[in-house]
Amino acid sequence: MISDAWLVMVKDLRLERRSKVGIAQVLPFAVLVLMLFAFALDPDRGVLERATPGLFWVAVLFSAVLTLQRSFGVEAEDGVLDALRLSGMAPASIFFGKVAALTLQLLVLEAVLAVGVAVFYGTVFHGVALLVVVALLTTLGIAASGAVYGALAARLRSRDTLLPLLLLPLLAPVLISATRASEIGLERQAAGGWSWAALLGVFVVAYLSLGSVLFRPLLEDA
Repeated sequence: MISDAWLVMVKDLRLERRSKVGIAQVLPFAVLVLMLFAFALDPDRGVLERATPGLFWVAVLFSAVLTLQRSFGVEAEDGVLDALRLSGMAPASIFFGKVAALTLQLLVLEAVLAVGVAVFYGTVFHGVALLVVVALLTTLGIAASGAVYGALAARLRSRDTLLPLLLLPLLAPVLISATRASEIGLERQAAGGWSWAALLGVFVVAYLSLGSVLFRPLLEDA
């Protein structure tokens, strides 16, 4: 299972490296969203500082939707999903490989956005350990749920609009928990944020477990 998941992850990362969609489209879009938020809320710096965690994760979530749409759309059009289904790999291995690839791409995006937050919003990061754990757990949750719904909507003509409608409500608890934990992590007293991080861990375990089970019928239908 580990070797198959590794192969799927490497395949997805190679596709991204060759297409450069993340660097050329998704990353500039995410930075532009942060800049627009900064311009819109700049007259009231207090509101901007309080809203920074939420704005950050909203930018990440919008960028993740674009990444998922592109990834599964290309695979559906080129018959990659059919090839994966006929490859003999366990669907759970394919699922975990895709989750790993999406997680790595989003972590790179989040690192760039963190620099953007520091530059545009003047944010100072205090609870670095908490923020790193929250970022990792939130990214895993987004990738796990995104892989499931991406496979579900891959062959549909309306996938560009259907995927956000399916994904965003599911990720609302993750976004709320990540925002609250990040708010605490940006303060000097980060101890209270670990309970939110633990809640994020519960969501991640649930999404990964359900995704590994549901990916087989979704892959067959796709």
